[in-house]
Amino acid sequence: MKAGFVLKPKNTIALKPVFLNIKSIFEKKGIEVLIDSVSAKAIGLLGVEFEEMCKSADFLVALGGDGTLISLARRAYKYDKPILGINAGNLGFLTDINPENIKEFLDKFLKGEYRIDKRMVIEIDYQNKKLYAFNDVVVSKEVISSMINIKVDTNESFLNTYRGDGLIISTPTGSTAYNLSAGGPVVYPLTEGFILTPICPHSLTQRPLILPSNFELEIEVKENMAKLIIDGQEIYDIKDKIKLRKALKPAKLIHRIERNYFEVLREKLNWGESK
Repeated sequence: MKAGFVLKPKNTIALKPVFLNIKSIFEKKGIEVLIDSVSAKAIGLLGVEFEEMCKSADFLVALGGDGTLISLARRAYKYDKPILGINAGNLGFLTDINPENIKEFLDKFLKGEYRIDKRMVIEIDYQNKKLYAFNDVVVSKEVISSMINIKVDTNESFLNTYRGDGLIISTPTGSTAYNLSAGGPVVYPLTEGFILTPICPHSLTQRPLILPSNFELEIEVKENMAKLIIDGQEIYDIKDKIKLRKALKPAKLIHRIERNYFEVLREKLNWGESK
């Protein structure tokens, strides 16, 4: 069995002793460890090219925070490999295994005592390119003092024109990210659907909306300069219409079998905390 590692890109060198310890544990369990060349170079090791690693590995490992896992899920989408998140970041909504618990987890993992959650991914058609979003697609204004008009059509009919600072189209997994900060709803991550949340809308009657995952959306910015932002990590100038649909395959995340999403919400969002 082979595991392919990608490390958090910022302050990667601080992760070197953590990675080496985890690598030793994996190898003692009979799991060969590959590391992508960019991560390896940052900590003074030799690695393999990302594409080669994704093809060779039986599963992939993101060592970092949620952002590291999101980036890996998007970049490795076409290889259809399950991803394990080891939390070396802050929030840890998605990366629920801590480095100090990795030996215990691997013991269970090798016995088949784990689960794979399938998470909806958004496929984006833009300027003859296919792009993918794990968390969200954001259409955002470029000029601070201006508003933008965002026309949204579905395969059913014209939906709305949003006027304001922008629009977030989120997956259920991404509902606890930018969507939540903008006043959108928390949606159970194994649900399938599009969450449309306007950013600082000009009209207070513009509210978040959830659409079925079989809808296809076409987005057009009617005026002014705007940006297309994917998972908060890839940015494009908007010069054409954007088409969104549910991707054919889900992303697959490896989790502890006992992981409970509502416990995660209570812990991360401080739900039920007495003052």
